[in-house]
Amino acid sequence: CRAPRYQGLVGDADIGRVNMAYRVVADHVRTLCVCITDGIYPGFTGAELVLRRILRRAVRFCSEVLQAPPGLLASLVPTVVEVLGDAYPELTRNANQIKDIINDNEAAFLSSLERGRRIIERTVQQMEPSTNFPAEVAWSLYGSLGFPLDLIDLMLEEKGISLDSAAFNELALEDAKRKAGGLQAGQPGNTNTHLDVHSLAWLQRSNVPATDDSPKYAYRLGQHGQYEFNPCQATVLMLYRDQSLRKEVGAGQRCGVILDRTNFYAEQGGQDSDQGYMIRLGQQDVLFPVESVRLCGGYVIHEVTAVEALRAGDQVQLFVDEAQRLACMTNHTATHLLNFALRRVLGDSTEQRGSHVTAERLRFDFDTKGHVTVEQLQQVEQVVQDLIQKNEVVHMAEVPLTLARRVQGLRAVDEGYPDPVRIVSLGVPVENVLTCDSEAAMQTSVELCCGTHLLQTGSVEDLAIISERQLVKGISRVIAVTGGQAKEAREVGQCLATEVDSVSLRMKQRITSIPEMQNLSKEVGQLTKVVANAAMPQWQRKELQTILKALQRTANTAVKKLELQQAEKAAQILLAKYSNQPIIIDTVPADSLSILMKVVNQLCDKSPGTSVLLLSPQASGEVLCACQVSKNFVPTFSAADWAVAVCTQMEGKAGGSPIVAKGSGNSRGMQEALTTALEFAQSKL
Repeated sequence: CRAPRYQGLVGDADIGRVNMAYRVVADHVRTLCVCITDGIYPGFTGAELVLRRILRRAVRFCSEVLQAPPGLLASLVPTVVEVLGDAYPELTRNANQIKDIINDNEAAFLSSLERGRRIIERTVQQMEPSTNFPAEVAWSLYGSLGFPLDLIDLMLEEKGISLDSAAFNELALEDAKRKAGGLQAGQPGNTNTHLDVHSLAWLQRSNVPATDDSPKYAYRLGQHGQYEFNPCQATVLMLYRDQSLRKEVGAGQRCGVILDRTNFYAEQGGQDSDQGYMIRLGQQDVLFPVESVRLCGGYVIHEVTAVEALRAGDQVQLFVDEAQRLACMTNHTATHLLNFALRRVLGDSTEQRGSHVTAERLRFDFDTKGHVTVEQLQQVEQVVQDLIQKNEVVHMAEVPLTLARRVQGLRAVDEGYPDPVRIVSLGVPVENVLTCDSEAAMQTSVELCCGTHLLQTGSVEDLAIISERQLVKGISRVIAVTGGQAKEAREVGQCLATEVDSVSLRMKQRITSIPEMQNLSKEVGQLTKVVANAAMPQWQRKELQTILKALQRTANTAVKKLELQQAEKAAQILLAKYSNQPIIIDTVPADSLSILMKVVNQLCDKSPGTSVLLLSPQASGEVLCACQVSKNFVPTFSAADWAVAVCTQMEGKAGGSPIVAKGSGNSRGMQEALTTALEFAQSKL
């Protein structure tokens, strides 16, 4: 390191955070060694994403604070092995693999860092003085190169420039809405990616070749089990903006870019399009973010924000957002597993009616004769789990459509397909599925599909169905998540199940306090709302909802029973005090207006000729009022008028019927209210 030696300094004494950097690197390299040995590699989702961020943070402290050359992090692995090897013998066996993985990821990140620095330098040089750094460039650094936002801020701060935070947050919000389904980039409404018929006809008349998108399938599993996506070199054939084809588009404009070839997946077959960026060959410091991709008449249109002018004939290199692509691949393969599992559990008559695959989740619509039961949901998940654990190879091949349609038990939506067509088969090679009289497709998932898929089912890791409902009679929709999200959903389910068990145990205890039972009833109500909205396994949600419904009934019944007992006790005391008198006006303790009304009802039931008005002062300073008039005195004597007269005296409000009424007021006027109650009653009798 080209930094001062470690001195154990902290806080303000640690100038330049040098000592902190030593501690960060030491801590992070230990974490990396143990996690990689346990089979968790830097990746794009769940624990893998956390580890990737830890590695990148360590690399930043090595290069920026400790000023160390590349390779420092991996060079510390032998020391970690020496310190922890006795406790974790696996470290000794895997030391070389750990170093390779750290070095590979460090090199990739340092390359991104260097490219990011060049982009910032170039952008700053072209900026007008005293202006904010463009949000579009910062967003492309953040989204495309994986640049941490705090690093962007730090680099800009060093140059005395600030980021246009409001515009950046707006881009982040748009992206979040798009991912949530609120904004569908590339939809027909998007004029930059939807070719109009005249433009499409012109391209075809001019013999502009259709885009070769076969490179989208060019990916492989690396040495350490990670997916590797190669960049693709292409030529800009034409640009499209405001429903017209163009040879050039100016800086800052959003447009559609038509290329001769691409490795980007265009939205089709229910799978979301890729995102990523492109750079011009020989110009590494300018990123053109690709926000969506659409297929129109054989031409793949990339929706791009032109940071600089783009022209037909430009040579570009394309980089897909690997995290987003891998997440879509995972969810698409999981969709095929789910389709197979539903048919296995619900019967072969279960047909797919539609699906949508995004990086966040998958949606699947299918025929059903009724509601899917808790047991069936559990069975479906179990079938999927079994296929994941078998780590079946995902076989893919293009075959003539006529040959493909002869496959027995082929699972596919009834729609038009290209010829030749792509077959995706789990665990069984496509050539075996195509042989005469083969029933292999009846025993596994075989579908016609143009989507991108995992190469082995084990990479799905887990699947949890988090929603199931009937869209219309006969068609159900399930939503599922995979990998780390599925694990999180199960953890949420377990936490909520523990809370429900805790409430159930407390409900079984003998509770004699009304407030305590009311609080328990409220807790059940709040828990019911949480369970209804939480991302958790649907089968477990249904189970907990059944339990909570029963608990709510039990709690409500218990509250009513306790209130009735308290009311009976108070009524007995008052009856003994005012035996057979035509009017009872008094104050009594009562925890709620409901209990006070029950006391009044009890008195009138046991003494039918008596009219009753009771006040109950509360700790808050409020006074509750409840009254009931004997039917013998109606309509001359109205309970509603009686309550209004009394509560008005206490600066409160009241209402009700001629027989029964209730209200409330302030304790300062309670004595005058009691006097008013008696005078009002006497005037009516």
